[in-house]
Amino acid sequence: MTTTPDVPLRMELTFELPGTAEQVWEAIATANGISSWMLPTELEEREGGRVVFHMGDDIASEGTVTGWDPPRRLVYEEPDWPALAGHAGAAVTPLVSEFLVEARSGGSCVLRVVTSGFGTGAEWEREFFDDMARSWAPTFDVLRLYLTHFPGQRVTSLSASAPVGGRAADVLDAMRAELGGGAVGDRVECRGHVGQVALANDMGLVVRVTEPVPGFLSFFAHDRGDEGAVAALEGHLFSEGAAAYVERERPAWDAWLGELGAAVG
Repeated sequence: MTTTPDVPLRMELTFELPGTAEQVWEAIATANGISSWMLPTELEEREGGRVVFHMGDDIASEGTVTGWDPPRRLVYEEPDWPALAGHAGAAVTPLVSEFLVEARSGGSCVLRVVTSGFGTGAEWEREFFDDMARSWAPTFDVLRLYLTHFPGQRVTSLSASAPVGGRAADVLDAMRAELGGGAVGDRVECRGHVGQVALANDMGLVVRVTEPVPGFLSFFAHDRGDEGAVAALEGHLFSEGAAAYVERERPAWDAWLGELGAAVG
C-alpha cells in the first residue's frame, strides 16, 4: 500500500435551516454559536485564528481558520485528526472543513458542509470519514433546534459520562425506560426535569427541557469494544441560572449514568 497521501477523502452534507444568513453564521462561526449545538469550542473570529473543539476527557482537536467571509463562507484546518482515530503521526494531509451558507427566501438558509483531505488509502481513514458523516448529521439536527428555539442566546455546556458494562444498544434502552419515552414527541420526566423528545435515532435521543432550566439534553451511548460501553449526556442550556445548575447537577448526572450502567451490566 502506498504511504503517499494522494488518496482523496471527502464528506459532503447539506442542510436546510431556519434563520437568516447572519443568524446561521453566528451559529457556525462564533465560539458561543458552535458551543450551542456541537462541542464546547474556542474560536478566534478571523482568518488565521485558532479554533479548538473540546471533546471531553482532556481530548481536543485544534486547528486554524483558513477562510473567513461573513456570512457566507468559513473554512478551517485540523492537522492532528489522525490522533483522534488512534493513528497519531500518520502520513495524511490536514482535515479541511468548509461551511457554505446560502440565503433562501422566507427567512431560511441552506448550509453545505464539505470536509476533505488526502490519505494513503488505509482502511482506518475511510472508517474515520464514514463515522464522521454518520455522527455529524444528527448534530446538525441539533443546530436546527437551536436556531428554532434559542438563536443568539448565551449557552452553558453540561457534560457527564460513565463507563458501563454491556452493549451501547442495551444502555440506550435503559435510558429510554428511565426517561419514560424514546420517540419524538414523547413527554419526559427524569430527576425533576420535564421536557419532550425532539430527536431520536439508534445512537441516542435529544430532549428539549423546560424545567428546571431551558435547553437541550442529549443522551447517548457508544461501545468500547471488549471494555463495554460509555453512557453519556451532553447539555446545551440557555438561562442565567444555567451555570449554577451545571455546578450543582453534574455530579448527580454522573451518578445517574453510573447507576444506569450498573443495572445494565
